[in-house]
Amino acid sequence: MSRATVAVRPLTPVIGAEIAGVDLGDLDDDGFRAIHEALLTHGVVFFRDQDISIETQKAFGARFGELVVHPNDPGVDGHPEVMTIHADEGSKRVAGERWHSDVSCDAVPPMGSILRLHAVPDSGGDTLFASMYAAWEALSDRMKTLLDGLTAIHDGGPYYRDVNRLIGRDDGGREYPSAEHPVIRTHPETGRKAIFVNRMFTVRIVDLPALESDALLEFLFAHVERPDFQCRFRWRENSIAFWDNRCTQHHAIWDYWPQTRSGYRVTIRGDRPT
Repeated sequence: MSRATVAVRPLTPVIGAEIAGVDLGDLDDDGFRAIHEALLTHGVVFFRDQDISIETQKAFGARFGELVVHPNDPGVDGHPEVMTIHADEGSKRVAGERWHSDVSCDAVPPMGSILRLHAVPDSGGDTLFASMYAAWEALSDRMKTLLDGLTAIHDGGPYYRDVNRLIGRDDGGREYPSAEHPVIRTHPETGRKAIFVNRMFTVRIVDLPALESDALLEFLFAHVERPDFQCRFRWRENSIAFWDNRCTQHHAIWDYWPQTRSGYRVTIRGDRPT
């Protein structure tokens, strides 16, 4: 597959692009570079008709960096780096029902995640993605001055323990990651600034009283969810979404019960936010 065959079609002016002319099972260096450039430009990229194996999905992800094991998911037998994403008529919850950046509670949060769905409902089950670049750029200069330099605590414990209680999984009292990150981070490859707080993991802003921290976080949580920062992806069987956790957030919509939605996700190690 040559670079010339790669076609990138933006979904919105601010985030998201579908990439055609790609076989991820037969990807040369030029094709890889074209996908990498599209990811940096659009924040999240989508592929159709990728009937690939778990091994191929892992190999594709590993070209971008080391694959990491999820802190609360046991993974697939023989593939601890592969997270099962599954919901059916017996599910009590689904992964990603709140706006978030994957595992932002880790000291070194993921660079990106790659999800392939091999079973999809007849309708529904879309995923929303939002640009944190656009969210930052839409703020007033006074708000930017206030936020730049602040840090926040991201704690995985509250969310992961709630998940385990809901599905009846004993976590054995394990400790979950917690980290302090900049409220506004600079992307290490593009140099652009992005908001880096989310409803799933961010619990407080450092050095602010609780009332001020809660109020500012609630403003930011609502702000980053504005529709004009978003794109919406409608899944088909063997579609893939690859998102940059450093500058996007996403939200999986559970509107398809009791139908089944199922696939596999790999996650790539990132860098310490600055």
